[in-house]
Amino acid sequence: MRPYWAIVQARFRMLLQYRAAALAGLATQLFFGLVRVMLFDAFYRSSTAPQPMSYSETVTYLWLIQALLLLLPWGLDFEVRNMIRSGTVAYELARPTDLYWLWFSRSLAMRTAPVLLRATPMFVIAALFLGLQPPASPMAALAALAAILGAALLGCAITTLTTISLLWTIAGDGTARLLGTASMIFSGAIIPLPFFPDWAQTALNLLPFRGLMDTPFRLYIGHLPPQEAIPAIAHQLVWTCALILMGRAILGRSLRRLTVQGG
Repeated sequence: MRPYWAIVQARFRMLLQYRAAALAGLATQLFFGLVRVMLFDAFYRSSTAPQPMSYSETVTYLWLIQALLLLLPWGLDFEVRNMIRSGTVAYELARPTDLYWLWFSRSLAMRTAPVLLRATPMFVIAALFLGLQPPASPMAALAALAAILGAALLGCAITTLTTISLLWTIAGDGTARLLGTASMIFSGAIIPLPFFPDWAQTALNLLPFRGLMDTPFRLYIGHLPPQEAIPAIAHQLVWTCALILMGRAILGRSLRRLTVQGG
C-alpha cells in the first residue's frame, strides 16, 4: 500500500497547484448553478402539482452538485492516455507495482484534489448567499460524508475502467464520453433523480451511477433517512468492487495481447 499512497500524495500535491484553474472553475460553476436554480425556481412557481422534493431541498441538492461536480468520472488521465498513444506505457509495465492500482491511485488524486479546491469556497458562498442549507441532522451529515467517500471510490473505479479501455482503442474518447454522459444523466447531476418518472426509478436504483451524486446528496438533505444509509452505501461499495474486478480482468486480458505502438 505504501507505494500507492505515495503516488496519491504526489499527484494530490501537484494538482493542488492549479489554483487559477480552480478559481476559474469556481466562477463557472457558480454561474451555471445560479442558472439551474433559476430554472427550478420557475418550475416550482409554475407548477401546482406535488413535487418529490421541496424547493429548499432541491436548491441544496443543486449546489451540492456544483460543489462536488468533479467527483464525476467524466475525464481521462491525459498523461496515461499519452503514454498509451506514444508507447511509453511500457515503462509503466516495468515498475514493481500493480498496474491497476497504480492507475487507480492516480485517479483517486485526480478526482479529489480539484474537488477540494473548488468545494470549500463553493460551500461558503452558497451557504451564506445562495440558499444552501446545512445537513438535516448530525447523523445525516455523517452518512453524507461516508457516501461522498464511497462516491469518490466508485468514480475512481469507473475512471480506471475508462483508462483501461484505451488499451483496446486508438483514442478512447468514445468510451470516455459515453461513460461521462451516462454518469451525468443517471447520477442526478442534470436532473435530481427523484424527479424522474416512477417507471425509471427501479433501473436508476440498480445502476451504479446514483452512488456518484444522488445517494450522498439525498442523505445530506434528509430525503433519505439515516437508517437507509447502510444499504445506500453498500450499493456504492458493491458496484465499486464489481467494477474493480471487471477492470482487473479486462486489464489482465489486455496485457496478454498488448502491442506497443510508437516510442
